[in-house]
Amino acid sequence: MAAQPGTGKITVVGSGFYGSTTALRLAQYDIVRTVVLTDIVEGKPEGLALDINQSRSIEGFETEVVGVGGGSYEGTEGSDVVVITAGLPRKPGMSRMDLIETNAGIVRSVAENVARTSPDAVVIVVSNPLDEMTALAQLATGFPTARVMGQAGMLDTARFTDNVARELGVPTASVRTLTLGSHGDTMVPVPSRCTVDGKPLSDVLAADRIAHLVDRTRNGGAEVVALLKTGSAYYAPSAAAARMAKAVIEDSGAVMPVCAWVDGEYGISGVYLGVEAELGREGVRRVVEGDLTDDELAGLRDAAEAVRAKQADVADL
Repeated sequence: MAAQPGTGKITVVGSGFYGSTTALRLAQYDIVRTVVLTDIVEGKPEGLALDINQSRSIEGFETEVVGVGGGSYEGTEGSDVVVITAGLPRKPGMSRMDLIETNAGIVRSVAENVARTSPDAVVIVVSNPLDEMTALAQLATGFPTARVMGQAGMLDTARFTDNVARELGVPTASVRTLTLGSHGDTMVPVPSRCTVDGKPLSDVLAADRIAHLVDRTRNGGAEVVALLKTGSAYYAPSAAAARMAKAVIEDSGAVMPVCAWVDGEYGISGVYLGVEAELGREGVRRVVEGDLTDDELAGLRDAAEAVRAKQADVADL
């Protein structure tokens, strides 16, 4: 049963740029009664919540944002969806993997608190390194794998779409792209599933230009980090996480590229990996297998093995 506007609760853990922007987007959707924004810092989420709430009459939404600082989870109880943004962002020159030990401790603590306060929630992880932190959150919550997913493919696909649209000088609405695999070096853009105005990407772009855009997509986060000098991307990532949460709350059945538990699809089992999945109130309803070329399938299987070992390691972090 889909939630009706004005009911339900979503908690966003972490009130940095990513978390606060995600909370704002969710509030503006007006699909739940409450969005709770938490942080270990006292006062910061409360101040952000007050600021967002004062925009309600201007933007025309009624969802109330509640700020909870000091590391408390009071007020988050019974959340339908929890978005975990907590953790340190990258600095220029850092890879996502450089964050693993520091962020593992943070994500484990958050996940244990979520399991205690919102035992029926669907969890969306956005902390880096994404694939490993998603696996860790599932282990730490003890939730069914379907109720824990990561945000990566939505963002990477959006970056690929923007790159193609800019290269060709066409509206983004006319471009369809897809990325699978891990959120990082073993990302698997899927050119065979990409179209521009319904035409295959290979019909409108030379192979070397497609390869260039694929490479730029794979390094999209680092490109933003290098330009910002401090912090990392949050506008596009928050849009991706908020859309995933919206699909869950509305029980929409929308098919999105996300980091989900793969158990037999594409001949891959027992790993969190970027795949297309149908989302609803129970989280991932099912992984959707699409047609891939032999090279794309090989890349996806290589990505699975690359992240499998790292995901095994996080159990001890």
